[in-house]
Amino acid sequence: MFDLDAYFARIGYGGPRVASLATLRTIHALHPAAIPFENLDPLLGRPVSLAIADVADKLVRRRRGGYCFEQNTLFRAVLEALGFSVTGLAARVVWMAPPERPPGPRTHMLLRIEVDGEPYVADVGFGGLLQDGPLRLVADVEQRTPTDVARYVRAGASWQLEARVGGVWQRAYVFTLDPQVAADYVAANWFTSTYPASLFRNRLLMERVQPAVRIGLSNRKLTHRYKDGRTERRVLTDARDLWRVMTEDFGIAPPEEARTLFDLLPAT
Repeated sequence: MFDLDAYFARIGYGGPRVASLATLRTIHALHPAAIPFENLDPLLGRPVSLAIADVADKLVRRRRGGYCFEQNTLFRAVLEALGFSVTGLAARVVWMAPPERPPGPRTHMLLRIEVDGEPYVADVGFGGLLQDGPLRLVADVEQRTPTDVARYVRAGASWQLEARVGGVWQRAYVFTLDPQVAADYVAANWFTSTYPASLFRNRLLMERVQPAVRIGLSNRKLTHRYKDGRTERRVLTDARDLWRVMTEDFGIAPPEEARTLFDLLPAT
């Protein structure tokens, strides 16, 4: 059973429980600050359930993080409980991919929301470019979230999310407005979490976005990007260091199996 009170306690929200743009923006910023992106379960060969009771138990009660299907499944349940009209969408990831690479499968979940008659997109689960604010679904308009600048570029029925990183526009993912049903996500989640060549089966990825800093972990490489422009990078030294980073920097309660991960991770 989904406990909205427990979720709001997890992210530190005590504001109005109404379906307004102000509410959406506030909880969209608080969610990735408290519940980080992480793929420990796929990496450890553990099953990933999208049943809302299981997702809420993991991300809220057990204070874990999760990847896109879990994060946006939880966020959708929250928004619908508040009275928002939500449609699930799916995207093809093109983040850091060369333009000539053939299109991949739709393995990313995002949400379309109607607010005061206008369409917005919410996404609290895109690792590598974790977003801390909803974006209005409009083409060729720069939009600011608390920490980023992004835009949508439209080509026919497709929309492409782009983010300005270091002064350069980087492609994130491509999607259409075709609604997805639960079975679409079950299939994509199974593929993403079990396919031997899946990124999430082969690389540790964690990300947390707080007001002053974006924290990222890729295998043993830890990065802190501060809002004032400073960047700190270091390589983790041992299993104890990894455990401390997961529990303190990312604020999660990792599964015990994660204590064995360090020696399996390359330094890059």
